[in-house]
Amino acid sequence: MTTRPPAEIGMSLDEIDTPSLVIDLDAFERNLRRLADRVQGKGVRLRPHAKTHKCPVIALKQIELGAVGVCVQKVSEAEAMVYGGVRDVLVTNEIVGRQKLRRLMALATTARIGVCVDDPAQIADLDTAAGEAGVTMPVHVEINMGGNRCGVEPGAPALDLARRLGDSRHLSFAGLQAYHGSAQHLRTWAERQQAISGAVDKAAMTRDLLAQNGIACDSITGAGTGTFEFEAGSGVYTELQCGSYIFMDADYGRNFDQDGSPTHVFEPSLFVWATVMSRPRAEHAIVDAGLKALGMDSGPPTVWDEPAATYERASDEHGRLGIAAATNRLNLGDKIRLVPGHCDPTVNLYDWYVAVRGDRVEAVWPITARGAVY
Repeated sequence: MTTRPPAEIGMSLDEIDTPSLVIDLDAFERNLRRLADRVQGKGVRLRPHAKTHKCPVIALKQIELGAVGVCVQKVSEAEAMVYGGVRDVLVTNEIVGRQKLRRLMALATTARIGVCVDDPAQIADLDTAAGEAGVTMPVHVEINMGGNRCGVEPGAPALDLARRLGDSRHLSFAGLQAYHGSAQHLRTWAERQQAISGAVDKAAMTRDLLAQNGIACDSITGAGTGTFEFEAGSGVYTELQCGSYIFMDADYGRNFDQDGSPTHVFEPSLFVWATVMSRPRAEHAIVDAGLKALGMDSGPPTVWDEPAATYERASDEHGRLGIAAATNRLNLGDKIRLVPGHCDPTVNLYDWYVAVRGDRVEAVWPITARGAVY
């Protein structure tokens, strides 16, 4: 059941109920424009990852700035995007199971839907499902870029799957899925560059092998917020899948640029708005945002508003802040902004975005694909 929004349009920031998910629209819009500007003239397309925001409203804003469509990870996320008006969706994942395949093919009758494979059995099942639905589906072969998650090895194994796709009656070979996820949070610029250099070599080698065997590979899609500039300048990647750039989070804030300074291409625009609900002792403040309000897999949030405070510990409904200075402003009932450690799982905890410009609520957007994990 969707809960009622924590705010109404026109409210002041202080009136927004907590904990809630707040977007600073000015910072958000700057992030949108920065990515579009950074890749202009690079010969690459933008296909932002909607698993970050799970919101068709945001996806359409990305498309307005030139994105060709979006990525998702789950069939239910694809459904939310298509029903919300997005006409081009790539599921950057392997989809297994008859029920999921039927739903995927139903979407393909009204929108361009792509998917990934890394096994011949997936190709056979996709071909059967596409035939039953009367559609032809574009399929990417996923290759292992070094993350050792999904994906066949580059080279001959990818060629074998591409050939099988070419022999299928209801599928077409659409290109290579070449995302190096584990490179995104390597802290130094040099580490990220080295990791993506290896990925570029693997993708180029596989593309060239396909060409030598008469198979055109017009799309090599991948890249993320932490590495997109390397893929964009590679001359190999044709499509970028950045997701977190619109929001940023505390973990991405720990990456460093080439000069050794914290990364500054994008800025935090997504915050968990929380209330100080208890001040039991001078060195602690307790806020109403704990494990049910914050994704903690990449560490705790940072406290945006108060330099003297750090987020120390979370329980289900409480967050404990450590207070390092007597000059802090935190009193009972005060509200603060927390930058999530990881934006994606934090977003999945909420039904609504409260979009704020300055001190006023400008919009309330539903997180349509919240809980869309199947």
